[in-house]
Amino acid sequence: MPVRSSGFVRHGWAPALACLATLLAGAAQAAAPHGESGEGASFPPFDPTHFASNLFWLAITFAALYWLMSTIALPRVGEIIEERAGKISSDLDKANAMQAKAEEMAQAYEKALAEARKNAQGIAQAAREAGAKASDAQRHATEAELAAKLAQAEAAIAQTKSGAMSNVRDLGSDIAVAIVTKLTGQAPSPAEATAAVDQTLNRG
Repeated sequence: MPVRSSGFVRHGWAPALACLATLLAGAAQAAAPHGESGEGASFPPFDPTHFASNLFWLAITFAALYWLMSTIALPRVGEIIEERAGKISSDLDKANAMQAKAEEMAQAYEKALAEARKNAQGIAQAAREAGAKASDAQRHATEAELAAKLAQAEAAIAQTKSGAMSNVRDLGSDIAVAIVTKLTGQAPSPAEATAAVDQTLNRG
C-alpha cells in the first residue's frame, strides 16, 4: 500500500506549526522567572533576546528536515512498501496458480485412474469371455472325442458279441447233436441242431 507523501505535505503543516508554537510557549515560560529574578545570565535558548534568531533557525531547520522527510525518506519508504506489496501480490498469484495446477493434476489423475479401472474391468470381462469360449470349445472337443471312442467301443463290443454268439451257437449245435445222438442213437442234422439252439437263445 503506497504512502502518499503529497498528502502528508498538504495536511502536515498545521500540526507542525502547533508543535512549534507549544515549544516556543514553553521556552518563554521557562525563561520568564530567570529574567525577573535577575539571578545571573539565563540559558541562551531561553533568553528572550535570542528568541528572534532561535525562531529563525528553528523554522529553517524544521523546514529543511520536513523537506528531506517529504522528498527523500517518505517516498523511499513508499517505494519499499510498494515493492513489498507487489512481491506479496506476485507470491499470492504464484501460489494460486500452483494450487490451480495441483487441482488440475489431481482431477487428471482421478480421471486416468477411473479410465484405468474401467479398462481393467473390460480386460477382465474379455478374459472371462475368452476363457469361457475356450472352455466350451475344449468341452465340445472332449465330448466329441469321447463320443467317437464310445461308438468305436460299442462297435467293437457288438462285433465281439456277434462273434461270441456265433461261437456259442456253433458250440451249442455240436453239443445238441452229441446229446441227441447219445439219447436216441440217431444223429440229427446240423440244420436241425442249429435251429434248436437259435430257438433256445431267442427264448433266453
